[in-house]
Amino acid sequence: MSRGLAVSSQVEVPITYGGEIIEGGFRLDLLVEELVIVELKCVDHILPVHHAQLLSYLKLSKRPLGLLINFNVKLLKDGITRLAN
Repeated sequence: MSRGLAVSSQVEVPITYGGEIIEGGFRLDLLVEELVIVELKCVDHILPVHHAQLLSYLKLSKRPLGLLINFNVKLLKDGITRLAN
């Protein structure tokens, strides 16, 4: 249930490099209200590369906030990491 929030999945975000637009640069797992990026994982441990991935998505898309959610934990609250741009 989205609780009335606008949620889009697999949002394609182009990358601009050297004045040229590269389509299909990357895909966001979820984008909530055009503001919050949600990156979903199911891994044994969240690694620095996962944080770097979400931070790159935030910077390239100029979004302020991201959530990194790992579903491979006993309690879901232990698998949520908040990152801000």
